[in-house]
Amino acid sequence: MLNNKTIGSMLIIAGTTIGAGMLALPIASASLGFSTSLILLFAAWALMTYTALLMLELHQHAEHTATLNTLAKKLLGNKGQFIANISMVFLFYALCAAYIAGGGGQLQQKLESAFSFSVPSQAGSVLLAVVVATIISLGTKTVDRLNQVLFTVKIIALASIFYMLTPHVDGQYLLELPLQQGLVITALPVIFTSFGFHGSIPSIVKYVGVDIKQLRRVMIFGASLPLVLYIFWQLLSLGIAHQDTLVQQKGLNSFVSFMSSVANSQQLASAVTWFADLALATSFLGVSLGLFDFFADALKHNDSYQQRVKTAMITFIPPLGFALFFPQGFIMALGYAAIALAVLAVFLPVAMVWQQRKREVAGYQVAGGRSALILAATCGVIIVSAQFAQIAGVLPALS
Repeated sequence: MLNNKTIGSMLIIAGTTIGAGMLALPIASASLGFSTSLILLFAAWALMTYTALLMLELHQHAEHTATLNTLAKKLLGNKGQFIANISMVFLFYALCAAYIAGGGGQLQQKLESAFSFSVPSQAGSVLLAVVVATIISLGTKTVDRLNQVLFTVKIIALASIFYMLTPHVDGQYLLELPLQQGLVITALPVIFTSFGFHGSIPSIVKYVGVDIKQLRRVMIFGASLPLVLYIFWQLLSLGIAHQDTLVQQKGLNSFVSFMSSVANSQQLASAVTWFADLALATSFLGVSLGLFDFFADALKHNDSYQQRVKTAMITFIPPLGFALFFPQGFIMALGYAAIALAVLAVFLPVAMVWQQRKREVAGYQVAGGRSALILAATCGVIIVSAQFAQIAGVLPALS
């Protein structure tokens, strides 16, 4: 039977996964066609769900408060711990800085609109960082409750978008194939990062406890809900116009304006704006919660008020500083997000489980044996290679 913690944890996983980047999926996959993007979505979901279950296999033999830092140290030694820490901090600081910069700008506009006076450009970012830091410092239970509310409103906004777009879908548009063969490989990192929730797994384990049966439900359902929503979103967004027309939409604002014109509805643009704001909020909460617990474990901070404040400062001040003074540096770093995520969500779980199984430890074990581990690692190599090939200009860029 599902309890409140289990349901809340599922929604934290889903909320972290379904970020504002979901709106960019149709733009990135317009040149692929619906059927090809569908295959890639299923493949990414299968890979990321499998490696999430690998993390549970690891957590069952560790303290319930263990994070990637502890697990990597235990199974891979100092070198593995160093790689895990660098990847975690690089990826999550980059994500937090991007959320603070993007969300801060949106918050500034809303404050100016609501109070009819000029607000300094940095004020929105600082306010957003302070609010989220306060919420995270109050604990996972507080994040859970707030996330449930935000996630519910987000789904209502998404349902409104679906309702307004559905009458305009033409099945013929969904039969189109990739414009170039190389684009299928180029799209792999984009689709892969759409299922990035693994940094939140230690926080969920700490919150729920090491109950493998419940945690398996959390991981499988938490990853499957985004898959279902992504499929419907792709079905609608790629089914409203010819492929050539969609490819011409450069950027999110252009795409939203195009959807509004197709549906002949300004309400659609409002619903998309609401969804984008809420998606950013739930993703920011999930990412920063994972980073907060990671630092608490790495620095051996306890749950006292003073220690949680210190952890919050370490979690939020660096990305806030970079978002305010060096925004382009972190925006550029996001281009390498797929590489850092592949290390965190694929290579490290596979390597740690490989080492743990050598010890013949009894307990829960993910199906597939060594063949599945090798296949997962191979997928990670392909994703990283695709990202580097795109950066080097070897592969064509997505629209």
